[in-house]
Amino acid sequence: MTPTLDQTLRNKSSLTTEKGWERVHAILQAARRLLAADGYAGLSMRKVAAEAGMTLSNVQHYYNSKEVLLEAVLLSTMDEFQAKMDRISAEMSDRPRLDQFLSTADMFLEEITDPVTHALFFEIWALASRNAFASSLMDRMLGRERKTVYNLIRGMNPTISDEEYMQRAILMVAQIEGLMLFRLDRESRGAQFLAVRAAVRKALLNLATVP
Repeated sequence: MTPTLDQTLRNKSSLTTEKGWERVHAILQAARRLLAADGYAGLSMRKVAAEAGMTLSNVQHYYNSKEVLLEAVLLSTMDEFQAKMDRISAEMSDRPRLDQFLSTADMFLEEITDPVTHALFFEIWALASRNAFASSLMDRMLGRERKTVYNLIRGMNPTISDEEYMQRAILMVAQIEGLMLFRLDRESRGAQFLAVRAAVRKALLNLATVP
């Protein structure tokens, strides 16, 4: 089972306090910003501490290395995506599953246009090509995305087998992740973003329902 951020930190007694969780959030947000701006090579525990407004020892209490911190950043990002998907599911509980799926796809498209998220994933992809640990993290992250998408689309068309739905989930994740290459900007190029979103919705709809 893929761990969540919460599972990786339960052994820290200080996290039973609200202040502990606030520190973790500040550390992870600082690390995200620095990774996006300076890359993994420019990331240091001291920089994270300074960016988060706390001492180096505070940061090292929760994350004793850059690798552990990188893992936590990716886990927290996926946890945030999962929380947003859960919220969509709850708010649209009386709507067809297909509507829930398309709303979830819209959410992912909006997320990948966020400048920090966009830069963060590009950095991880680049790092994964030359760093075994980053490659392992990327594999875990993509595996979690594929499983999530699979659970969303499985059974929409009874004539499509579970095995086929898993292959389609892999294609869907590849399509959405690949859109990062186009650096979509929903603010300055809103018309282009809407056109791409419509095309992606159509492609995903076909993969989810057409035999």
